[in-house]
Amino acid sequence: MKNRKENTFLYPLVLFLIMLITRVSGLSNKKYIRTAKTAFLNNDLWRGLNLISKGKNRTHAAHNYGYSGNNSLDSKMNELRERVISKNVNEPEFLQAFEEVLECLKPVFKKDNIYLGVLENIAEPERVIQFRVPWINDKGEHKINRGYRVQYSSVLGPYKGGLRFHPSVNLSVIKFLGFEQIFKNSLTSLSMGGGKGGSDFDPKGKTENEIIKFCQSFMTNLCRYIGHNTDVPAGDIGVGGREIGYLFGQYKKLKNSFEGVLTGKNVKWGGSNIRSEATGYGVIYFAENVLKDMNESLKDKRCVVSGSGNVAQYLVEKLIEKGGIVLTMSDSDGYIYEPNGFTKEQLSHIMDIKNVRRERIKEYLKYSKTASYFGKEKPWSVPCDLAFPCATQNEINNKDADLLIKNNCKMVVEGANMPTHIDAMHKLKKIKLLYVHLKLLMQGE
Repeated sequence: MKNRKENTFLYPLVLFLIMLITRVSGLSNKKYIRTAKTAFLNNDLWRGLNLISKGKNRTHAAHNYGYSGNNSLDSKMNELRERVISKNVNEPEFLQAFEEVLECLKPVFKKDNIYLGVLENIAEPERVIQFRVPWINDKGEHKINRGYRVQYSSVLGPYKGGLRFHPSVNLSVIKFLGFEQIFKNSLTSLSMGGGKGGSDFDPKGKTENEIIKFCQSFMTNLCRYIGHNTDVPAGDIGVGGREIGYLFGQYKKLKNSFEGVLTGKNVKWGGSNIRSEATGYGVIYFAENVLKDMNESLKDKRCVVSGSGNVAQYLVEKLIEKGGIVLTMSDSDGYIYEPNGFTKEQLSHIMDIKNVRRERIKEYLKYSKTASYFGKEKPWSVPCDLAFPCATQNEINNKDADLLIKNNCKMVVEGANMPTHIDAMHKLKKIKLLYVHLKLLMQGE
């Protein structure tokens, strides 16, 4: 069991490499994926790798990728690192995501360095699309935002990944998200590739009419690159069911076609039941099973949660249902602290504030006499048993990791894309704090 836990982060990454190699070499994909999964669960991770590394297919692939020499592994990894950095100089988020995967897969490369070439291939997106998004605000002013869609890998199927509307969005952020997406999607063994998109548009403070206009302009540019057999976007930060509805309406109008080109739609428009709840619920179900394996449960565990968007809301809902004591929620302005834990009724107020009224989380204080609000702060200083980062990338840094350790946090369960900085991750792992990585948690999300 111990070895299985140690391999959980490697599993989705290795699985994707296996699938990519089997596709390239013409081997039976389903057969080898199934074999690799079985081998992993039986603590024989290398069996699946060895199955596809034998014979002339392996020799041919190694020759093509240029990794059949006798240089030291560290030297080859450094050469790959330098090549990737030179091509992506001003993209810190993407380079961080790449470095994390490169370092994590070192045991795989030790077994057979052919996979260095596969990783180099994966690190280069198949297509990068950037476009202008013009729109008119309610004052009649002409505004310009920048839109992106990075179609990373279609090895396993159509590109699949969300759209993010946030002022921090740039090419580096979208590439890091798309890079992560291919590993998450590969773990499902479904025919889904990886991609991501978005814009530096900030929905915060915009009127309904302005958001409609922006979504229509964004989709007018994006629609030529997506389709149900080509690229299927979804939501992310700043893009919820409302925005997906506006985007789908414009797509339908332009293409004169009602098809499954966007996921996350309202059920009335062909969306799936409990789609909104799926991610948050899934994180808790996974955490529950991890604790069960340790003869523990979520009941009475003090939980610190960051974020107040779709993932955080339903994660908190399921935590309350399972008996957890949720102490915090947050947005980009700060966090609220409820010393006795949120109730279902109190959570409903937060959902109304964020989903209907579109206001800041500090408005929750109007509904609670016991809550406190901490502006421009993160919740990681609050003593807890479990921490659930569900807001954004790099929200847990070295200082935050020190606070979690000091406050005797037992487990960190990721509910956002790359929420833990790589240095903080090393620090948490060094003290043997149980760390559940997003790639395994959010397969297909």
